[in-house]
Amino acid sequence: MSHDTDPVFTVERVRADAARALAEPVESVDPAENLFDRGMDSVRVMSLMERWRVDGAEVDFADLSENPTVHAWVELLNG
Repeated sequence: MSHDTDPVFTVERVRADAARALAEPVESVDPAENLFDRGMDSVRVMSLMERWRVDGAEVDFADLSENPTVHAWVELLNG
């Protein structure tokens, strides 16, 4: 498989980005948990969104807020 088709937004990357935004150890972030329940807020989501857009993601705040889990975000980001 070519590197051109490898997803940029892996579960590991999105989980690490979310953990960094929450100032939590990456191991403590469950990819299936609701990140808003964990302390993620709109300012942090906007910051993540801007970082991901630099790498080509085409998502908006409403999309990310609809299902705020690492697994759902990976799907959106790679869609």
